[in-house]
Amino acid sequence: MSTPPGTSLPPTARASADAIAVAAERLSTAAATSTPCTPVRDLIGTDDAAAAYAVQERIVADRIAAGASVVGRKIGLTSPAVQQQLGVDQPDFGVLLDDMRCQETTSIPLSRLLQPKVEAEIAFVLAHDLVDGPLDDAQIRAAVDYAVAALEIVDSRIAGWDITFGDTVADNGSSGLFVLGADRRTLDSVDPVAAQMQMFIDDTEVSTGTGAACLGDPLRALAWLARTAREFGQPLLAGQVILSGALGPMAVIDTAGTVRADITGLGSVTATFTQE
Repeated sequence: MSTPPGTSLPPTARASADAIAVAAERLSTAAATSTPCTPVRDLIGTDDAAAAYAVQERIVADRIAAGASVVGRKIGLTSPAVQQQLGVDQPDFGVLLDDMRCQETTSIPLSRLLQPKVEAEIAFVLAHDLVDGPLDDAQIRAAVDYAVAALEIVDSRIAGWDITFGDTVADNGSSGLFVLGADRRTLDSVDPVAAQMQMFIDDTEVSTGTGAACLGDPLRALAWLARTAREFGQPLLAGQVILSGALGPMAVIDTAGTVRADITGLGSVTATFTQE
């Protein structure tokens, strides 16, 4: 793979440019062949954030070159328990592309995914760019057009979800697909931190949680991403969808069925999976 225009190896990356290229190729091949691969930490390490994001950038740039377009970002590792498990002290992010968005009315074939799990989140759609200014609480709130219930279908190209921080960041934050609900609410009418969530697979409750489980407040997660994305030179823009992080534990999807999440103040969102 050639280096995309405008990208370069971050100066703080400890892994070599060749190792980053090989890691990107390994993950891209796993996606293209629907065959999970070995972790990439043997190439880029477990905690070299600059190298991991450099791998992510290469993979995303190749997908854009193939016709996809960026529609937003996702925030991961917002749970203290998950951060502790992976030995990190901050969230991570991935890039949302247009071919990752699914409609509630359209079934999702499990063949599109390798080893999917699903989690319920609050998504924010931006009305304003978050390029300039202090990116303080007032600016972050004012930039949100509306909030909406969302399901993120996370996936890993790495066999058995055998991941460290470096592996998941390189793999675009273990991104898969996402679904947005129909009810759009302004922040004047809903308080994300107070949201209560229940998620079901068919009629079985599989996860519960709250807005406070997402980095203390989903808007705090959005603020973290706004600042981090600007530091990376790729600030958040009007119209983008931001998946702010899980409100409760994720659930494995290994057979056909319907997932529904109910989030107080935001209504419901559903995704139906089929074996076709």
